[in-house]
Amino acid sequence: MNAMEPPSPTARALLDRDGRLVEADGRLADLNARAGGAVGQPLAVPQLALLARLAQRLRTPISRGVLAADGDQDLDLWVRAEPSAEGVRLAVGNWTPRPAWVPPEPDAGRSLAFVRSGADWLWETDAALNLTFVSVDAETHDGGNLESLLGQPLTRLFALGMDEEGSAPMLGALALRAAFAGQPAMVRANGRIVKLAAVPRHDRAGRFAGFVGGARLVDQPAAAAVAADAFSAQLDQALRAPLAAIIANAEAIGAQPDGALADSYAGYAVDIATAGRHLLGLVDDLVDLQAIERPDFQVASETIDLADLARRAAGLLQVRAGHADVRIDRPAPGETLPATGEFRRILQILVNLIGNAVRYSPPGSTVWVRAEREGGLAAVIVADQGKGIAVEDQARIFEKFQRVDPSEPGGSGLGLYIARRLARAMGGDITVDSAPGQGARFLFTLPARDQGGM
Repeated sequence: MNAMEPPSPTARALLDRDGRLVEADGRLADLNARAGGAVGQPLAVPQLALLARLAQRLRTPISRGVLAADGDQDLDLWVRAEPSAEGVRLAVGNWTPRPAWVPPEPDAGRSLAFVRSGADWLWETDAALNLTFVSVDAETHDGGNLESLLGQPLTRLFALGMDEEGSAPMLGALALRAAFAGQPAMVRANGRIVKLAAVPRHDRAGRFAGFVGGARLVDQPAAAAVAADAFSAQLDQALRAPLAAIIANAEAIGAQPDGALADSYAGYAVDIATAGRHLLGLVDDLVDLQAIERPDFQVASETIDLADLARRAAGLLQVRAGHADVRIDRPAPGETLPATGEFRRILQILVNLIGNAVRYSPPGSTVWVRAEREGGLAAVIVADQGKGIAVEDQARIFEKFQRVDPSEPGGSGLGLYIARRLARAMGGDITVDSAPGQGARFLFTLPARDQGGM
């Protein structure tokens, strides 16, 4: 589009809570009809339906560019999905046509055949490295729904590692839009080690349109795991500072220091800051995950006051609790509970447990934090008045990437897994006692010390 062309009009649609199309402007209705959909049926354009489901699950507006197929061409679209009481409202703009992707030339086809011939399963991505295909026989998701990975970043499926030379072949290939092979990776769902290879694909205009590749199982888990850990450390360093800057700038825009902004722009700033904080928390979780799953992982053995740490953790969450209209009842000043563990890790565990309790508590309720001695154990009890956890879900919440209700706002599904692994590494544990409608009661224990040992 040049400066003289008018902007493409925005087409709008409303989906109900089950993803069915309620109404749509003509242009969007026509696109949906060409994709095989109709009013009263699920939205038939996969990229738009996926974005709508994501916005509904996160309960926050999402705006991003997507590429949708339309007959013998593709459409570059800018989509905003906004949850509402009725379901999800879509606003679709830009509407820029581009040539559709065509199969690779013969030489590229031979390279692709070579890549796939040695693969145990296959995968494909778009230009943004979001998964568009995973072979149905892929043992990648512990029997889960592979369809849930479509539209997600490739790194949700694989944790990339470093090769013997300390480089990541895929990253170099991405910069050059070239083929690659020998990329070490770990399948996140089950820890299996693979080598990735792929060739690029291009659209009719010769622009990079993604990778078509395969994954081959290897029998060198120790070396690959170390490589993945090194890559995680580099990823942490590369992402933390930019994400912190994004969050700070977005919050500054949202504060409107230079005068009032349009509501939509202020809303975008809030969206950006929220997404940035979510990504920063995910980086923290992934770094912790790499650390605790190393065979040589150890924690310090320090003399600590568990009651004092419970008060500190509750204090760190006081502002968040106030915004949610939730009261935290913490151990009284002067109350002590000697124990053994690592100060930093214990605080991390308690912030996770109390933070979860605040998140899932209804307005006007109380979260109780108690410190007690139980025989040879020092214990902190965190109890809330939330909706509770069914018995069949109580073991699952301590597994990796597991949440009871993914549609609710929350983290990555790693917090409780990491917290329990840390507690057990310090000679303690975390357990839960709950029932639907009766809140949840988490018990965090550590080896106790006598009062004279403080």
